[in-house]
Amino acid sequence: MDSIVHFEIPAEDLNRAKTFYQTTFGWKMQDMPEMGYVITRTVETDEKFMPKTVGAINGGMMKWNQIVTGPSLAINVKSVDEAVEKIKTAGGTIIQENMPVGTMGFIAYFKDPEGNVLSVWETVQQ
Repeated sequence: MDSIVHFEIPAEDLNRAKTFYQTTFGWKMQDMPEMGYVITRTVETDEKFMPKTVGAINGGMMKWNQIVTGPSLAINVKSVDEAVEKIKTAGGTIIQENMPVGTMGFIAYFKDPEGNVLSVWETVQQ
């Protein structure tokens, strides 16, 4: 069974969004300016930045864009390419083809048959 491992929250003003979530929920933020992204930690992490709390997930924030138009979830898969084929076969639509995310992994965004935008994530084994 593939599980949810990450969330994304788009924002018009990243500084305003960061301040809101830090102040309201105590989340920790790490800017990744080279990616236009903010790593968002909702729970404490280990040395590999994985959640210490079983079942918890962390996420990220980015500016609103044409792909992520609302909060979105990322589903961990063994292979993004294989997952994309399954998504298409099951009636989903790929809206962002498989692309690398630094040296961390690969991601593709899709719409399910109900119009929800999610992503599939493949971690690079190190």
